[in-house]
Amino acid sequence: MKRIINCLVQFQELLEARAQQLALGTEARLTELDASIAAIVKSLDPALARTFVRLHERGHTAIVPVINGACTGCGMTLPISLGHEVRAATALHQCPSCSRYLFMPDMLLGRRPPSETRSGRVPRTGIARFSSPQLMIPQLEATERDAALAEICSVLVREGFVEKNSDLLEHALRREAILSTALDNGLAFPHVRGVEGGGLTLALALKPKGLRFSPEARMLTRIIFFVVIPAAASAFYLKLLAGLTKTFGIAENREKLLAAETPEQLWKTLCQCTRRTIP
Repeated sequence: MKRIINCLVQFQELLEARAQQLALGTEARLTELDASIAAIVKSLDPALARTFVRLHERGHTAIVPVINGACTGCGMTLPISLGHEVRAATALHQCPSCSRYLFMPDMLLGRRPPSETRSGRVPRTGIARFSSPQLMIPQLEATERDAALAEICSVLVREGFVEKNSDLLEHALRREAILSTALDNGLAFPHVRGVEGGGLTLALALKPKGLRFSPEARMLTRIIFFVVIPAAASAFYLKLLAGLTKTFGIAENREKLLAAETPEQLWKTLCQCTRRTIP
């Protein structure tokens, strides 16, 4: 049964990668993704595959981790007996409230309690709902992708948004192995899903000289948007992604970001550029 659960988690990652490609307007890798999705569907019971796809289309997540005794898809506290059964993993179980499939994460990614963070009060509008000046990195020291992601993860941990740097980095690299999040215009959108205990969180890092984000990338990556996504925010992540892509698909806006020399300047520019695209 654990093999099937792992297969469903991978299935969801591929479906999300496909949705991301469509949101970004980059369809060049869809054939490759569709082939991987078809291979997984073939390995599953047909009824299970149909139900899984239907759940995913309804809420962008079809299988979610159980954390602190609750379904992270809808927030419902599960009966203790169901929690034990999910942990035993001798059968597939669904949330009684939202019907999503449930699993216990092998490595729990979480956030520190709000009282421990230094992000301050989160404004209710615009990009400031998802980020803060503390998560702006105007000049990465790293010169290659893995080190750049590690540097960004360290900032997220240092500022109290996530607990474990090593786990966060491992999940980010695992996602990049499925399909690179780099785009041709020098942008990249690495992300990690299922980090519970808070809302959608965005860190922004710059490497003006550029770095090679993937072997097949046709140009160097200079602007990296790193997003931490709790299960309940998966649907809105695509809206955020679309807004960022629309904004920074414009060369003038990219150059404005790259001109920032301090976290404060980068934060101000990010807020100004996304004022109309991310309300």
